[in-house]
Amino acid sequence: MTSRSFRYAARRALAVAGILPVMLLSTRSVGAQGDKPSNPPTTTAPTDHDDKAPQGTVKLKIVVTNPRGTPVSNASVYVRFYKDGGLMHKDQLAELDLKTGQDGAAKVPGVPQGKIQIQVIATGWHTFGEWFDIQKDEQTVSIQLQEPPHWY
Repeated sequence: MTSRSFRYAARRALAVAGILPVMLLSTRSVGAQGDKPSNPPTTTAPTDHDDKAPQGTVKLKIVVTNPRGTPVSNASVYVRFYKDGGLMHKDQLAELDLKTGQDGAAKVPGVPQGKIQIQVIATGWHTFGEWFDIQKDEQTVSIQLQEPPHWY
């Protein structure tokens, strides 16, 4: 066997070995054509609770104020979190870009519970950035911006 054909055979064996576990995990037991499933899928009726976030996610409300307690409008709010990368993939860092309204609040749609980074950038204020561990279904995060450092 030449070295070239050996390399080809080795690559082919590695490819088959890598695909086989994925195929085994993705298949499900299939009965005969005439068999009915023993556990039919259950369906749930739609609810009127659209305000609730899906299971395992959290709805955030971020309120940005200045040191005097006045709301800071038009501030850029960046929310970063890790989302599931799927089978055999690393988790990926996702980001949402929001703006605060006149009331200084930004509403974040459902994001996964766990570590979430919130960064706030507003003109005339010191940039804020911090990681939070969020475990509740709904939570309000209050952020108070500080005066920028004076450069002379």
